[in-house]
Amino acid sequence: MSAPAEPGPERSGGWRLAGRPSAYLRSAAEQPIEWFPWGPDPFELARRTKRPILLDIGASWCHWCHVMDEGTYSDPEVARLLLQHFVAVKVDRDEHPEIDRRYQRQVGALTGEGGWPLTAFLTPDGEVFLGGTYFPPTDGHGRPGFRRVLKEVARLWQEEPERIRDNAQVIQSALERMREARSSADRPLDAFVESVRGEVSASYDPVHGGFGMAPKFPHPTAVSFLLWDGFKHGTPASTERAHETLTRMADGGLFDQVGGGFHRYSVDEGWHIPHFEKMGVDNAALLSVYVEGAARFTDPRLEEVVRSTVGWVREVLADPRGGFGASQDADNAPGDDGGYFTWSRAELKEALDPDELRLVTRFFGVGTDGLMPHDPERNVLFRLLPLSEAAEGVYPPERAAASLARALERLRAARSNRPTPMVDPGVYADINGRFIASFARAGAFLGDRSVVADARKAADRLLKEAFRPGQGVGHRVDPDGTRGYGLLEDQVSFASGLLDLSGVLAEPKYLEASVSLLELVDREFRGEDGLLRDLSPGLYDGPVVGGVTEPSYPLEDTPHLSANAAAATAFLRAGSLTHDDRWTEKARALLGPIARHVGDAGLFVSGSALAAGLLTTPPATVVVEGEGKEAEALLRAARRAWHPNVWVFSGHPPLPISLPGEMEAQGTSKAARALVCFGTACAPPVTDPRALGPLLASGGRSRTGS
Repeated sequence: MSAPAEPGPERSGGWRLAGRPSAYLRSAAEQPIEWFPWGPDPFELARRTKRPILLDIGASWCHWCHVMDEGTYSDPEVARLLLQHFVAVKVDRDEHPEIDRRYQRQVGALTGEGGWPLTAFLTPDGEVFLGGTYFPPTDGHGRPGFRRVLKEVARLWQEEPERIRDNAQVIQSALERMREARSSADRPLDAFVESVRGEVSASYDPVHGGFGMAPKFPHPTAVSFLLWDGFKHGTPASTERAHETLTRMADGGLFDQVGGGFHRYSVDEGWHIPHFEKMGVDNAALLSVYVEGAARFTDPRLEEVVRSTVGWVREVLADPRGGFGASQDADNAPGDDGGYFTWSRAELKEALDPDELRLVTRFFGVGTDGLMPHDPERNVLFRLLPLSEAAEGVYPPERAAASLARALERLRAARSNRPTPMVDPGVYADINGRFIASFARAGAFLGDRSVVADARKAADRLLKEAFRPGQGVGHRVDPDGTRGYGLLEDQVSFASGLLDLSGVLAEPKYLEASVSLLELVDREFRGEDGLLRDLSPGLYDGPVVGGVTEPSYPLEDTPHLSANAAAATAFLRAGSLTHDDRWTEKARALLGPIARHVGDAGLFVSGSALAAGLLTTPPATVVVEGEGKEAEALLRAARRAWHPNVWVFSGHPPLPISLPGEMEAQGTSKAARALVCFGTACAPPVTDPRALGPLLASGGRSRTGS
């Protein structure tokens, strides 16, 4: 092992971060802190000098990480204390989710809180003994100042080492108790689904839609679960709650009404004031569920959100070489908090003519619940009134929509002149897998081949640059190569994206790559009780320090789909696309231990409950035959219809995509018709496009009795 790098006489501060691929780490290179990136060097230095480690985990999109960087870690006294008493390590949580996962869990076991920035104090062996989140340099914000914290931790380390050992042991004992508490006796999957159904219903907000109280996160997996429940059980309340949640989020400040795309979460229950960062992982998941909602409800507003979100992703995150970046920051300058995304009355007045200003002020609730708490001059735009009501006395009804579109175009132009929040261009396999799936679905639904082409371009790049047979897909694609092999979420997310893309394009190479990844997951990531570990020790290529290879099982949606639930869903989808029952059985075998181990997580395991529900829901397969306008109309109708697990093909797809035997037995036709099967039972051929939506929505129950 090489000796830890030391600064030369001309080097000080965060010079070790200057050449890192992470934008978050590079942004800290000018700080006076002697930062190390994650790796063996800081642990070796800590052991050699008998000092504790200060671990900071954050991300380029994180507002409070910036606040701590700009205030606390730029403070000369903090820098002096860290240099004198600690070894400082900085980690980008997007670059190293496996590190973040382990230390979030340890700090949470000690303090009951987590999030970013994560501030943890470690022994040289990597065990947490103290931790928290944001600390100001001096006492304030209801938190102790970091100068005082560092002095006290340094004193404890020198004078009371037994307290350090006790704290570390308390955390390990708490984690062990949590593992034991989450383990339960066998639970039938139908009982598990029913339990989650009740808990999701109990957490629903009947006033504002969505789930829980402030701060309020979107829970796309819970919405998909409600849509499935309405389909499977004919439950009107579930269907209505799904629609209401999608509508309220789309109309709120959570959705960027000017530029499209979703912010991370809402600080209030009514979706008015968001935390302004835009995460790729969230937008990919929300795009998928809005495609579902637009198809299920034939709602133009939800379709508009699909188009706007695709537009934002293409404009802001798309990489010209293929693939998508990770996130857009909340802030555009030190001390900022959403200035790029919010509006003062003066700014609106400057950008719009008087009639447009009246319309925008009414429609977007300017001066009402969107006022920023720290700066009441600034407004988050959210839809307060129906457009017809907002336009009354300003524009005739037939001109209202065009007038709003023109006003929004002017606001976009005005906003483009502002300093733009930083975009993290990092191409990560897990985020890109989710975008490949959502873009494939959105492109098929919209009938826009260019959107599907974006999904294909991303898939082709990752297959070329990041995929290695027998090793899987690496986490991050960089110009100098791909790194981060052996992480579960990358494998299942990319495999899922390839599955959706192969279904839309009917191209065997994407299905074959997906199946090879799922076989790798099944073979290399198995752990306790048949669950899937978040990291495969045999494939992991990162430094094995700080307990990183200790078993960890991602079971809860956060709020996007957990890796174990995603694997079960991918197994199911692979089974429905290939009609290979072994994949369905693998899904069943994985869902059993998931149901045993998640306890009463309710809302946060709705993705697993959805996968369990789909086990009892026959998948739908649609093949549109023939050519010409009649066939095109049938294909368009099929791709705009909704079913919780459906595949739509133009013509008979090539192997290894497989069709139900009864469908194959119907032969082929040159005349335009749609063959529709639910599981292995098929309906009579359909020639009227208007009949496809109701047929898929029925699940074929009138014919199959299922």
